[in-house]
Amino acid sequence: METTAPAAYEQKGVILHVENLSVSYGDRVIIRDINLSEKDTVRPNRQQGQIIAFLGRSGRGKSTLFRALTGMEKPATGRVLIPDLSKPVTDGQQPAKQVQEGDVGFVNQKYTLFRHKTVYNTLLFALRKTTLSKQEKDEKITQYLNDWGLTNCKDQFPNFLSGGQRQRTAILEQLLSSGHYMVLDEPFSGLDIGNIENVKKAFQLINQSHELNTIMFSTHDIELAVELADSIYIVGYKQEDNGQTGSVGTIVKHFDLKQMGLAWQERFTGQHLECVQEVKNIMLKS
Repeated sequence: METTAPAAYEQKGVILHVENLSVSYGDRVIIRDINLSEKDTVRPNRQQGQIIAFLGRSGRGKSTLFRALTGMEKPATGRVLIPDLSKPVTDGQQPAKQVQEGDVGFVNQKYTLFRHKTVYNTLLFALRKTTLSKQEKDEKITQYLNDWGLTNCKDQFPNFLSGGQRQRTAILEQLLSSGHYMVLDEPFSGLDIGNIENVKKAFQLINQSHELNTIMFSTHDIELAVELADSIYIVGYKQEDNGQTGSVGTIVKHFDLKQMGLAWQERFTGQHLECVQEVKNIMLKS
């Protein structure tokens, strides 16, 4: 069987820390005991962000987890921490802060945009809280439009954009307004092969533009998750002691694809397919 050589990397400070997180709607607990920690991944001679996939069957609480990760849903217990880059490093550590709404970008499946704003003006509005000058904003937007293949439609309104252009604009809007963290709920759902490639390219652009850039996404396409992510969490129902399946979502398994030597590979190998099968088996049982 074809094997892959693990890519060299080292890990620095924690960039995402979720501790004892649970979310309830009234008396109903949706997710419980969510714990995870992701570190800044540094690879030699390249800028490298993080890509984290959340997989699980429908109704297991992925969307609720995403709402908590973006600060849109207040947890019943626990907390979500990210680095507070507004504060200086102390004793070699970047201080952390609890996630607030707006700290983490969120792109839903509808790619909601301002109907009355052009692509350029949408991105300009996204930079409203920055201290950049007018010229610096223009230069930054122009660079992003060029990198993301949106220069030709910068003066168009959402009604006149293709699905792929709308999605890229929505991703850029969130990236410019929220900083380094981005949640995408089912970004590959319903796309044809060409637009799937466009989204993969967008992931690459986000990934390579800053080492702290962190993409969190969900998908029902396990092969895509194994191909793109460097860390995979499966959200599901745990088996209870009595052998019954529970009814509260939690993380049932973590795959560190960096450690497994599967992350950042140019080819999809037999090892990747073995991982896909293992993920599938765990999802079916949870």
